[in-house]
Amino acid sequence: MGASRAGRAFIGSFTSAGGLGITVADVDGDTGALTVLASTDVVADPSFLAVGHAPATGAPVLYAVSETSEGAVAAFDISGTGDAGAPRLIGELRPVDGSGPTHLAVSAGHLLTANYGSGSVTVLPLRPDGAPAAATCLLRHEGSGPDAGRQADPHAHQVLPDPSGNWLLSVDLGTDSVRVCTLDPATGSLLPHSEAALRPGAGPRHLAFHPSGRHVYVLNELEPTVTVCRWDAAAGLLEPVGETPVLPADAHDGAGAVRTYPSEPVVSHDGRFLWTANRGHDSISVLTLGETPEEPVLVAAVGCGGHWPRDLTLDPTGQWLYAANEHSGSVSWFALDAETGMPSAAGSVEIPAASCVIFA
Repeated sequence: MGASRAGRAFIGSFTSAGGLGITVADVDGDTGALTVLASTDVVADPSFLAVGHAPATGAPVLYAVSETSEGAVAAFDISGTGDAGAPRLIGELRPVDGSGPTHLAVSAGHLLTANYGSGSVTVLPLRPDGAPAAATCLLRHEGSGPDAGRQADPHAHQVLPDPSGNWLLSVDLGTDSVRVCTLDPATGSLLPHSEAALRPGAGPRHLAFHPSGRHVYVLNELEPTVTVCRWDAAAGLLEPVGETPVLPADAHDGAGAVRTYPSEPVVSHDGRFLWTANRGHDSISVLTLGETPEEPVLVAAVGCGGHWPRDLTLDPTGQWLYAANEHSGSVSWFALDAETGMPSAAGSVEIPAASCVIFA
């Protein structure tokens, strides 16, 4: 009997560091294995990807940032990738009016980008075919943090809708805060609503929602911790309630210790586990949530299968975890123990300068 196919994976990479741009891979549903099929480098440094749908037809569309000083986004038709073809560019590369976009998301017929270099969030309406039109809003963050080297200015690192779809949250590493906004679909305007202050110097990077929708886990980059927050979807308010290390204490001891920069949090579909990718320590941390989502417990940190895991992704089935190891140029996958949440290395594939993995 042949392997069962679980769909397609799309892998972003830094073309400026030898990456292939956007790579398409087949996913083996039985083993989690990725088999590279095609790639396209028509966009420079597509470091983060997202999947949405064309407003007119509902066809799947792949979106990519171009993490360059000019900053841009692109849309790709992926309906033909079932025949092992590379994604086809839709429309044109669209400027985001900000520098260094590192993350993007689709919400209410619009594409939003978090622009790290300029500390801003951009809104671009989507055309009927799914291609982004010219930006309708640029929301600039304000503030700074105590780390003079990394927090002299705002650095928006992530923007995403909450599970209700009524709010957009933007995580800013430079200001140690998470902003909550509303999007006016009629005008494409992003309106500030509230801001949650995190511990100064933590450097929040990305967040993940608990499947209940009532808790949020904000992973900090400048210190290896996760900040637990309560999320009030009715009021649009984020409340920090605790902070937990994502590495064991001995990871910081000894002559061989290296500084760690956590990159991505992932919550299991059943809400029992939280995993984080840790650059420097080159590991994946396992934290249990159980019946106390406000008190994560660190139980292990296992090797990520490479060097500098920039991204961590759970496959749609919740059985496999994928690490995009940027500096070693690989994507590793891990089988997840349903009872303990422990990842077991299952394989890897060479992907130069890999930066993210998503599924469609």
